[in-house]
Amino acid sequence: MDKKLYYFIIILISIFLLFFFCYPNSYAADSKLVNTIKKAFEQIQDWLLKLATPAAAVAVGTGIFMKKFSFGDEERIRTGKKLIKGSLFSYAFILAIDLILSTIKSFI
Repeated sequence: MDKKLYYFIIILISIFLLFFFCYPNSYAADSKLVNTIKKAFEQIQDWLLKLATPAAAVAVGTGIFMKKFSFGDEERIRTGKKLIKGSLFSYAFILAIDLILSTIKSFI
């Protein structure tokens, strides 16, 4: 009799926990906190994209000026080329990530 009572209590607790943890997902709704966090991350993403364009332009401009005003110094020319390539690659990477995330968001 003692084992039956023990198993009954375990099953009852399991069912209670199952309903307790599955209840928020039963209506497919998000809480206010989750919605607030989602909106905050979307605003941060938009802000970073708006900031990336001028930052890439400044980096490319700096690289061009380093090449133009190097006065024959090979190290500065090399550094300017690296700066231009790196900034363009980084900007393309940011735009590609934005494209991938928006594609994933459209499927969800």
